[in-house]
Amino acid sequence: MMAICSSLYIDENDSVLSILPLHHTYECSNGFLVMIYNGCTISFAEGLKHIPKNLKETRPTILLLVPLILENMYKKIWAQASSKKGMKTKLQLALALSSFLLKFNIDIRKKLFHRIHENLGGRVRLIISGAAAINPEVSKGLRAMGFTVRQGYGLTECSPIVTVNREKKFRDDSVGLPLPGIEVRIDNPDSEGIGEIVVRGDNVTLGYYRDPIATSRVLKDGWLYTGDLGRMDKDGFIYITGRKKNVIVTKNGKNIFPEEVEAYLNNSPYILESLVYGKLDEASGETLVCAQIVPDFEAIKEKLKQDQVSDEDVHRIISEEVRMVNRSMPLYKHIRQFTIREEEFAKTTTKKIKRYVEKIG
Repeated sequence: MMAICSSLYIDENDSVLSILPLHHTYECSNGFLVMIYNGCTISFAEGLKHIPKNLKETRPTILLLVPLILENMYKKIWAQASSKKGMKTKLQLALALSSFLLKFNIDIRKKLFHRIHENLGGRVRLIISGAAAINPEVSKGLRAMGFTVRQGYGLTECSPIVTVNREKKFRDDSVGLPLPGIEVRIDNPDSEGIGEIVVRGDNVTLGYYRDPIATSRVLKDGWLYTGDLGRMDKDGFIYITGRKKNVIVTKNGKNIFPEEVEAYLNNSPYILESLVYGKLDEASGETLVCAQIVPDFEAIKEKLKQDQVSDEDVHRIISEEVRMVNRSMPLYKHIRQFTIREEEFAKTTTKKIKRYVEKIG
């Protein structure tokens, strides 16, 4: 708690709307214990569908969210702007004006984006994002509207925070710098500097309860082997690339991180979510990059100006989005096959897809 408080400023004048479940260490440590430690006011959301009403009722200054909620919120802002004639252009001009004036230390973001701030209660000064990687464009976009978004990284075995972006020192595409008292290094990095993230400090678990075999797999010489892959830049910022167990390895030894490809896909306004995986092509012996995609049917209906859309229409639009994504990546990362599904993926309480329950491959 003290390490977090030395990295992000929080005091007794702050209030937080607790949205995530308390049994998750991210919310328990940061949204509950840290807030009590600083004398903050904590309000508890009545449920996901009540969040807009609760934000206006409680007027929080701090929000702890997962990327899915933040990204959906950001998409909704643009979707609402696009639904009214001329509103999208006004929003784009306001963002350009805001960015220009900030160069001269003139900050009128809260005035320009007054309605968006009021929808969040009107007082939000800090949004902390964790539990998964956030799209950097969302962080940049929300900052341009006057919101400070700070991304962190951690896992339950580390109490759970390991790194966080600071108020002055931050990178939109990074999970930040290690907290005070915590050591982080990259184990066995490859030619691009990517390796397993390992952590040492008083925040690290002593082991798994009555499970010495599982403990010995992850704890070695006081270092916790997280199973997460990433790299560290010269300034000490950590960048997550994916989970070690999810990596797709091609025939010629190239590593493909599904999370990276999914980020490209999910950036499409017509894709709600996706799951990327490797599939062995027995004829060639090559591992193909495949995807299951959940389309945003409402966005597709809006694009086609139709109340109903056919399977052919959906497949055509998603095919074009996949082609655009492929043009953004090296050839070996190209999505070779995809399937469309109508229902969303099963998720954890922090809105991460449960890969292990999805039948893929």
